[in-house]
Amino acid sequence: MESVPHRVEAWEALADEYNATDPAIPVSVQVQEWDSVYQGVAAAAQSGAQPDILFAIPDFATYVRNLGLGQPVTETVNEIDSQYGLIPAATASYTDDGDVWAVPMYGMVQLLWYNKPMLEEAGLEAPETWSELLAAAEALTTDDRAGIAVPAGRNLASDQVAYSFMLTGGAGNWFGDDGTVAFDRAEVTESIDFYNQLLQFSPEDSANYAWGEPQAALNSGSAAMAVEKGQYLAPWTAESGLQPEDLGCAPIPVKDDGGSAGSIYYSNGAMVLAEDADRQAASADFLKWLMEPDVYGRFLDAEPGLFLPVTSDSSQTEAWRSGEIINTYSECVDVMLEQADSGGLFGFVDGQYIDRIGDISGQNILAQTIQRVYVNGETPAEAVAWAQSAMEEAIG
Repeated sequence: MESVPHRVEAWEALADEYNATDPAIPVSVQVQEWDSVYQGVAAAAQSGAQPDILFAIPDFATYVRNLGLGQPVTETVNEIDSQYGLIPAATASYTDDGDVWAVPMYGMVQLLWYNKPMLEEAGLEAPETWSELLAAAEALTTDDRAGIAVPAGRNLASDQVAYSFMLTGGAGNWFGDDGTVAFDRAEVTESIDFYNQLLQFSPEDSANYAWGEPQAALNSGSAAMAVEKGQYLAPWTAESGLQPEDLGCAPIPVKDDGGSAGSIYYSNGAMVLAEDADRQAASADFLKWLMEPDVYGRFLDAEPGLFLPVTSDSSQTEAWRSGEIINTYSECVDVMLEQADSGGLFGFVDGQYIDRIGDISGQNILAQTIQRVYVNGETPAEAVAWAQSAMEEAIG
């Protein structure tokens, strides 16, 4: 898990609560950061000092499996599914040859967030298409305000936002039917070109942006729009000085000609890395306990809005829906849940399971492609051709 203080505090409290039930093996929490976890888990694999449970996302899970770590958790997943009804998209990206390699714990999806008063003052509605989004970003840009704030740093944040637009532009599938890289094609080039056009209305230092900077720009009023996940809900009123109803939200705008609904969707799962049978059983017990209805709502509430349920059982999510933040922004929460239905993730769309996708995402090749255009001045076609070669080299 990441070291965001309130998330650590919430999940440490749950670990303490679980340990008070006198389990066979007590649980302790360790933090991980995305800019170092790939190197960290590789070192752990070499030394045999891996944790019993590792929180992961699907592409990272393939990287971990290729290190020789991880146990199938199919039986645990089937048990949870029979009790609470797991959303198919939550398990699909962890399923390979009939086995499931992580227990889905929560989902994350992106939306377009915007400052409603700014759009109303400009006479604008929430944009639904790429051309409407570009027009709105241009109209909202002033000497002291960016029309939109999007990241262009070499990081996962840039990968994620750019990929949401690739999905709505018909460029979400990076591979051929045989699993070989098929990145260098017209739809991809058009998506990269569109993202670069958006960056022209983003703050000048966007090449250094990750997750926090666009949110800070939106909340401070120095940007009118941003694209991200549901962590934008909780701090909105305190940081913007505005009311909850002033935070607008909308699905990711789609390509005008031939586009379709879409957004990057992450099923965050828990991999079991323990090799000892007793520790594997203890890991399964803990994960099933977290999914119990009276616990799961508090687990999701560690970051209200960012962590979305992966189950369809309403009794399990009732506590989550009644939470202050989720209840206050219920309309945007519903938009996120609906957007999740059209969500996707590179390497796992159209029924794929690309078992080396982690070697591509771990190098942030998509973010590097964006930088080659935005920072280095390459044409989108030149940058996409470079990315094709880089991806082929990454997966061998």
